[in-house]
Amino acid sequence: MRVTKRTYVTAAFAVAALALTGCTAPNSGAAPAVPVSDAADVPDKPSAPVTLNILDVAGNQKLTGPMVDAFVAANPDIISAVTWESAGAPDLVGSIKPQVDSGSLSIDLVMTGTDGLAAGIGQDLWVPIVTDYEDRLSNQADYIEPAANMQELAEGYGVVTTYYPSGPLLQYNPDVVTDVPGTPEELLTWAQANPGKFGYARPANSGPGRTFLQGLPYILGDEDPTDPVEGWDKTWAFLGELGLNITNYPTGTGQVISNMADGTWAMIPTTTGWDIEPRATAKEPASIEAAPFDDFTWVTDAHYAVVPVGQTADKMSAILLLLQDILTPETNAMAYDTGYFYPGPAIEGATLDMAPQASQDVIAEFGRDWYDDLIEEMPKATPLAPDALVEAFDIWDREIGTGKFEVN
Repeated sequence: MRVTKRTYVTAAFAVAALALTGCTAPNSGAAPAVPVSDAADVPDKPSAPVTLNILDVAGNQKLTGPMVDAFVAANPDIISAVTWESAGAPDLVGSIKPQVDSGSLSIDLVMTGTDGLAAGIGQDLWVPIVTDYEDRLSNQADYIEPAANMQELAEGYGVVTTYYPSGPLLQYNPDVVTDVPGTPEELLTWAQANPGKFGYARPANSGPGRTFLQGLPYILGDEDPTDPVEGWDKTWAFLGELGLNITNYPTGTGQVISNMADGTWAMIPTTTGWDIEPRATAKEPASIEAAPFDDFTWVTDAHYAVVPVGQTADKMSAILLLLQDILTPETNAMAYDTGYFYPGPAIEGATLDMAPQASQDVIAEFGRDWYDDLIEEMPKATPLAPDALVEAFDIWDREIGTGKFEVN
């Protein structure tokens, strides 16, 4: 497959799918707030309690929502209330850019994955929070190594709050799949023999989808797994051939799970969290199984907190205090949740025995006994750099998914 290179900005616009409609978080009705112009102007503590409006484009509220609630309950003098909104990552730029351009923020904090992080960096939407406020985020020194590597990927614009090794793994219905593929070639053979029974979601909208996309260059032995334009010849050829047996690509992982639950599909690429959580919450039958490829590299993943440009001094102060607390072992252990981002914590010492009992019970029942050993044994790679990730999404949309997915 021959792929032509697109400029970074063009790709960013293509992935972001700008829709000039802003988020509708309520405004306070107070006089217009003055954006902070110098990090030195941000006080150690807000002059009065603030309300934070948070936009979640990564399903992150499941993990950090309890952390935020605990901080607010313990610190009403810092944050008086929090509102949450959710949206798809491709809609993020279209929601935030008009607010940044107009200097009127209705969203104070965004919880995102690497997709939204990358798109926002490409449009200059995020405060360089780590660069400007590193001394006030000192708990970042306690990141486990893979989370620290994910932090480097943020280029100073986001703060890692949760981490997991991700995948790619395979999830399958054992009643249908009796000979589980161990290589991409075996997966292709199975898909050809069972057309319409394997699928995955558009990578720009799906954590498992983008993990599968980024993991294949390592498994297939592509020339440069970090360069989707010049170094992924085997990956693009494989995905093109695999796509001949896929009738449509959902624009969200939720539909993928539904397809597995109702029998529409019998096998999908997955991650540790997307294997555990749907079974633990009865979105999928508990009997659904999972397996690793014979030889693969974990493509790690993380959630980031990013702050739109134009934030006020008091709200920035509150956000920094909140993030510093999230990055403590006691608080970060809440990230085990229902296995959605397994393991979940990004901080040293945030072990399962520190998690809520409900989380411990879920992992005991729905976790896989081979996960932890596999996480230790197999190599780990950070995802693509933000600009390369945007390019990969753009290429996939144009060359692989075109005509088989719908942009909302």
